[in-house]
Amino acid sequence: MLKVLTMCPGLDEMIPGAYLDCHLMVTNPIDYVEPLATAGASGFTFHVEVSKDNWQELIQRIKLGGMRPGVALKPGTPIEEVYPLVEDENHVEMVLVMTVEPGFGGQKFMPETMDKVQALRKKFPSLDIEVDGGLGASTIDMAAAAGANCIVAGSSVFGAADPQQMISVLRKSVERAQQSC
Repeated sequence: MLKVLTMCPGLDEMIPGAYLDCHLMVTNPIDYVEPLATAGASGFTFHVEVSKDNWQELIQRIKLGGMRPGVALKPGTPIEEVYPLVEDENHVEMVLVMTVEPGFGGQKFMPETMDKVQALRKKFPSLDIEVDGGLGASTIDMAAAAGANCIVAGSSVFGAADPQQMISVLRKSVERAQQSC
């Protein structure tokens, strides 16, 4: 995905209105801010584990590039590590809770990560909270009920007999959960 975006400047013009959410699992995310901004990325999510020394500068550059900053954390990372990035004056606008270990698609959803989603929702009621990994028809209700309002689904959508129907199932679960809050 990164190669496609960096090799296709103006991708946002080819797909008008599309939100290009870029989640980078790299050691030096600051190196990718300019190329992704040039390519038309809408959102830039970096991992808290690799940005402890420069997250303030990174967030500033992402915003200057016209992108929405987000921070991701792996299942083993304590949720408290992202709090300063949400509470800062120049803050991230979304937190991505990884519900599998970063890597390849098709991994099994880790329900214990929902404690992090619940803690974030309680502490930051209006924050966008995204979940990524193992989301599908059997796990979406748990994630939505915990407070996730942004869903990343790869294998469950692309492996479905009817991808549009699967997207509808995921979307309806999140909408139901939001209405009940």
